[in-house]
Amino acid sequence: MLKHVHFNKILLPLFLVFPQIMVTLIFFMWPAGQALYQSFLIEDAFGLSSEFVWFENFQLLFDDQIYLQTFWRTAVFSTLVAGLAMSIALVLAGFAERVIKGRGAYRTLLIWPYAVAPVLAGALWVFMFNPTLGIFPFLLEKIDIDWNHYLNGGQAMGLVVAAAAWKQIAYNFLFYLAAMQSIPKSVIEASAIDGAGPMRRFWTITFPLVSPTTFFLLVINIVYAFFDTFGIIHAVTQGGPANATTILVYKVYNDGFVGLDLGGSAAQSVVLMFIVIIMTVVQFRYVEKKVEY
Repeated sequence: MLKHVHFNKILLPLFLVFPQIMVTLIFFMWPAGQALYQSFLIEDAFGLSSEFVWFENFQLLFDDQIYLQTFWRTAVFSTLVAGLAMSIALVLAGFAERVIKGRGAYRTLLIWPYAVAPVLAGALWVFMFNPTLGIFPFLLEKIDIDWNHYLNGGQAMGLVVAAAAWKQIAYNFLFYLAAMQSIPKSVIEASAIDGAGPMRRFWTITFPLVSPTTFFLLVINIVYAFFDTFGIIHAVTQGGPANATTILVYKVYNDGFVGLDLGGSAAQSVVLMFIVIIMTVVQFRYVEKKVEY
C-alpha cells in the first residue's frame, strides 16, 4: 500500500527559499540601506561624529565637474567593454561551432580567461604593456608608436577596456556557444540547400535566434563594466593618469577609503545603484521588445 506524503503548502516554499532570502537581506539589502542612510550624513574621518544634512552630499556631488566627467567616462567605458566583449565572443562562438577537429581543446582554451581573477587579469596586461619591460611596447616602437599608458590617458583607457573585455569574453562565449548549439540543425541545413552562404546564414538565422542570449548578456556585461572592473582598473592604472580611467565605482573607493569622505562616497554609491537599476529597467522595457523568443 502506497503512503502519500503531504507537505505544508506555505511552510515548505518558505523553508526552501529562506537561505536565499537571508543571503539577499544580509549581503545586498542591508549594505544598500546602510549606504542610503550614510549618504545623508557628514562624518569626520574617524567616524566619531556625524551630522544629518539631508541632500547636501548629493547637491555637492552634482555641482562637482570632476564627478560629472567621471559619469560620462563611465558611460563610454561600459559601452566599449560590453560591445567589444560581446562582439568578439559572438565571432569566436560562431567559429567554435564549425570546428570539427580539436573542438574540445579549442573551446577549453577560450574558456580559461574566465577563471582568472580581475586583479590577476589586470596584472597580466600591465606586464605585457609595461613601457620598459613589456613585449607590446617593444613591438609598437618598431612602427614608431610611443607607448606609455602611465602618461597617456587615451592609451590607459584603451588598455583597461581591452583588459576588462578580455576577462569577460569567455563568459559571453559560453552562453553564445550554448545558444548556437540549441538551434536546430535542420534550419541551418535548409538554408544552406537554398543557397545561403555562411555569412548570410549567420546574420539571417543564427544571430536572430540567439537574440534572447544577446539581451541577457547585454544586461550582465553592463553591470560587469560598472562594478566588477574595479580590480582591473586598480591593478592597471589606479584611476590614472590624471583620472583618465577613473570610473564611478573606482571614484567611490577613492573618495571613501582614500579621501575618507564617507558621506560623499555613500552618496556616489547610491547614485551608482540607481543608475544601474534605471538602465536595467530601460533595457527590459525597450530593448527586450526587439528580442525574438
